[in-house]
Amino acid sequence: MSAPASLLMRRQRRLAYWLVAPAVLLILVIYVVPMILVFAASLTDYTLVSDYWEFVGLDNYRRMFGDPQFANALHNTLIYALVFLPGAFFTPLFLAIAIQSRRRFRSFFEVIYFMPVTSTLTAMALVWSALMDSRQGIINNSLQALGLPAINFLGSPDTVLYALAGISLWSVIGFNMVLFLAGLTAIPQNLYYAAAVDGADHPVDRFFRVTWPMLAPTSVFVAVTSSITAFKLFDVVAMLTQGKPAHASEVFLYLTFLEGFEYFNMGYSAALSVFFLGIIFLFALVQTLLADRAGRY
Repeated sequence: MSAPASLLMRRQRRLAYWLVAPAVLLILVIYVVPMILVFAASLTDYTLVSDYWEFVGLDNYRRMFGDPQFANALHNTLIYALVFLPGAFFTPLFLAIAIQSRRRFRSFFEVIYFMPVTSTLTAMALVWSALMDSRQGIINNSLQALGLPAINFLGSPDTVLYALAGISLWSVIGFNMVLFLAGLTAIPQNLYYAAAVDGADHPVDRFFRVTWPMLAPTSVFVAVTSSITAFKLFDVVAMLTQGKPAHASEVFLYLTFLEGFEYFNMGYSAALSVFFLGIIFLFALVQTLLADRAGRY
């Protein structure tokens, strides 16, 4: 290689480093450094009410796994996720297939279903609280008009998680539907023609032979992101229930918030945050592995 060509390559490599440097610096400042600091704080007994702190090692993690409040919050989060995830996956999939098959008013339905995504969930949570009011809410008034008993959606330990899941579903279905629509649009039509030649004339046969396998990458992405969304539940709980009644809606992130900013146990709150980051990492790892497998398929 000639000297001018070698010099040009070095200049291009140096330019590439300079172009990448702002993004790398931003990632370090926003993500990597805060995570390191949170992990370091989780190894101390640091609180917001005292300047004195000590290194306690893994004591916060031992306390976490023996804490009944942690077990209750994790249990509530899992119950919420089990209610939320099927609706966040299958309902958008059904809507996307139904809208994809339409030619008239398709854009209208896409806009209608996507509108909740554009709204502020914190503000709309207050609207849902009014709708679900046990005395004057429209939902309960409608139930009573039909001769059914009123339901204390947000005030009963038996129903509060289901009510919160319903509110969250309302806000996420439109987004997942758009993702499925994008996946459906990318499926080549000649695959359906080939399936019809092979005898797959019924819509159910076409779905399981063509649509479902070709939607595998999109399905994995929707499933994993919806799982992360389920574990990130916080704002609706903070706005509507504050973990009540009887800690029945005290989910994982809300417990983390209480420990850090209500009880001022920042070290223990940091340990809870590290545990949460571990869960998110596992979901991201599963998504990467399954997406690679779906891509090879």
